Amino acid sequence: MRISRSPLRRGSLVRRGAVAALATSALLLSGCAGDDLAGDDSSGDSSEASGGGEVTIASQSFDEAALVTAMYQLLLEDAGYTVEVNLVDSRPAYLSQFPGSVDVVPEYAAGLADQLNTEINGEDAGQISTSDLDETLDAMAPLLEEKGITLLDASEAASQNAYFVTQDYADENDVTALSDLEGETITLAAAPDCTGRDDCLAGLTDVYGIDATLLPLGYASPQTYQAVIDGEAQLGQTGTLDGTLADQGLVLLDDDRGIQPAQNLVPAVSTEFLDAHEDVTEPLEELMASLDNETLGQLIARVSVDREAVEDVAQDYLTEAGLL
Repeated sequence: MRISRSPLRRGSLVRRGAVAALATSALLLSGCAGDDLAGDDSSGDSSEASGGGEVTIASQSFDEAALVTAMYQLLLEDAGYTVEVNLVDSRPAYLSQFPGSVDVVPEYAAGLADQLNTEINGEDAGQISTSDLDETLDAMAPLLEEKGITLLDASEAASQNAYFVTQDYADENDVTALSDLEGETITLAAAPDCTGRDDCLAGLTDVYGIDATLLPLGYASPQTYQAVIDGEAQLGQTGTLDGTLADQGLVLLDDDRGIQPAQNLVPAVSTEFLDAHEDVTEPLEELMASLDNETLGQLIARVSVDREAVEDVAQDYLTEAGLL
């Protein structure tokens, strides 16, 4: 299958096709606990047009990202690749080596756009993402080209940042939306890269007028949940697909002033790697086309609520969806 060599987005958002139904055993995720992604460049011999080789996937370590990464791993192993997976705490930890020793990243459109803008144009660079996917992809196109990254077709599934409080806090303070916290002084438990982000600390401060101090405990991490439950923080960061909140006595607040941009799932691939391995395109785009928010939310709940292993959930879904 021929693909565009331009390091930009490709094609329509949804395109379904047949893939070979050859089931394989799922290898355990070889995730790294830390941020050290250093190692041999696994982009493979440039003369190898397709049909396997070595590939390194990097992503973040929260449940949702780990689950989608496991799906990528199984699909690429099924295509004949030897896959190494590195899971780290934050996007900057792997972007510093992508492209390079990292070949493929399960990404979120707006998150990647704004991080690349910061990396290339400096910490004071403004947000280029919007709530519109096409606008966001168009805005990041020159950054992708400069970086040497190609985006494959995005999914309609989108996972945006979201912010929660305890149900008790919401009831006692009559809080249902972020705007209800305007003028309040609060502590926010969130990812370390929240500072300066318009969809995180900067947006909560500038758009909502909240006097927020960051407690860098992680995105949707057990420590973040516990900090809010214990009252160490009043507000916590998670995603819109989080199915664990109700059981923990937590509730999402409405983003009623709209600081969250388009966070559609999208495969990001080193352009150099893709030129040599065009066959990774079809299985990853088939996966993106198969996912929507309802489906992804149910799968995440199996990991976060039912505590099933990400490898098992990924294997079940890909098999049932006919992707393996």
